[in-house]
Amino acid sequence: MHFFWKPYKSDVTSFIEDLKAKKPTLEAEQRAGRALLWDRAIDREAQADWRAARVRQQGYVYYHLSKP
Repeated sequence: MHFFWKPYKSDVTSFIEDLKAKKPTLEAEQRAGRALLWDRAIDREAQADWRAARVRQQGYVYYHLSKP
C-alpha cells in the first residue's frame, strides 16, 4: 500500500459535508419538518372506531352501474 493513499470521497459526500458546514442548523430543520408530517402520536381509540365503522367494499365497484 502507498504511504500517501487517501480514501475515496464521492462528489455527493463532499457536497453534503460542505452544505452541513455552511448551514449547521440543517439537520435540526430536517428533523422539525419530519416531525411536522410523520412523527405523530397515534390515537388508538379513534383508529379502532374508524376500523369498526368501515363498510366492506364489493369485489367489483361498478357492478351496480352496469345492470340494465
